[in-house]
Amino acid sequence: MADFNLKKREIECKIVYYGPGRCGKTTNLEYIHRAFTKHITGEMVSINTEGDRTLFFDFLPMGLGTIKGWNVRVQLYTVPGQVRYGSTRKLVLRGVDGLVFVADSLEIRREKNMHSLIDLQQNLKEYGLSIFKVPLVMQFNKRDLADKGIPLMALARMEKDLNRQLRVSTFPASAVTGVGVGATLKKCLAMTLNSIQSQIDGAPN
Repeated sequence: MADFNLKKREIECKIVYYGPGRCGKTTNLEYIHRAFTKHITGEMVSINTEGDRTLFFDFLPMGLGTIKGWNVRVQLYTVPGQVRYGSTRKLVLRGVDGLVFVADSLEIRREKNMHSLIDLQQNLKEYGLSIFKVPLVMQFNKRDLADKGIPLMALARMEKDLNRQLRVSTFPASAVTGVGVGATLKKCLAMTLNSIQSQIDGAPN
């Protein structure tokens, strides 16, 4: 559930980028941090682990308006994707309001994508959340590598593997070039804010 700052009349919500190791979560956040500099408050914080990182920074999504007169502040997080950092991934998910699942388009990463999605579902369940109810979008990353002759999975195959039951919005992307990065974030933000709005409307006065 989002945090409400009465003094500042601000709603603070948390969006987490989730996915297997080296799928491009960090690259997504680094691109957003560069491309939307005017909307960033403070520095990007990196917590380094062995070969993987947890990143987060505050983001003020201008142009999305307010909710019941409250301004919205968004915290964007990544989780370390490597299997051995399971406890860290679960911890970062605490209090999550919206999710971007970043899937790796490389053929050799097919099973890791599916295992990561199962891991996400299980971690949400332990917080009493359903993957079917949390605002969620998917990004099929690294589509640019097809131009280099690297074998990628067809989008239809990724949809079948990962989105057959969830049926969420999906975005082909290249976090390196920025293609699809903004669209992914915009959709997740819109869904997250709609969810928060519904929570406020349904809350007792």
